[in-house]
Formats: sequence, structure tokens, C-alpha cells
Amino acid sequence: MTFFQTMLLVFLVVCAVSVSFTKKVVPAIVIFMSYSIILSIIWLTLESPDLALTEAAVGAGITSLLFFLVIKRINRIKEAKNGK
Repeated sequence: MTFFQTMLLVFLVVCAVSVSFTKKVVPAIVIFMSYSIILSIIWLTLESPDLALTEAAVGAGITSLLFFLVIKRINRIKEAKNGK
């Protein structure tokens, strides 16, 4: 295992722990996106480009986009209930 792969694994664990302790939603989503990107880079170093592409597209792309859309939708519902 190279130094680069070791550092990626350390960053992966840091992202996993920090996303679970983050109190606010938007920073947690950004940390989750970085987790997915780091994981896709790890897949690339393990010479598995198909998994890397899938992780980048689904993990960092689609899932994060859905999270942001849900947050936007929840804020609209709260505004409608408050009469704004």
C-alpha cells in the first residue's frame, strides 16, 4: 500500500466520522460528497474504473443532488405552514 492510498483511507475515515458528528445538514451533505469522491479515487487506485465512475455519479452526484432538493422542498413546506 502506497503513502497516497494510506492518506486516502485516513481521509475517508475522517469524512465518515465527521459526517456523523456534524450538526447542520448542508455541511454534512458536502462532507458526504467528499466521502464519495475520495472513495471513487480509491476505486481508481485499485484499478476498478467502473466502480469509480458509478461511485462518483451516484454517490457524489445524484444522491447529493437529491439531498439538496429535499432540503429545498422542506424549507418550502415550512414557509407555507408559517404563512410566508
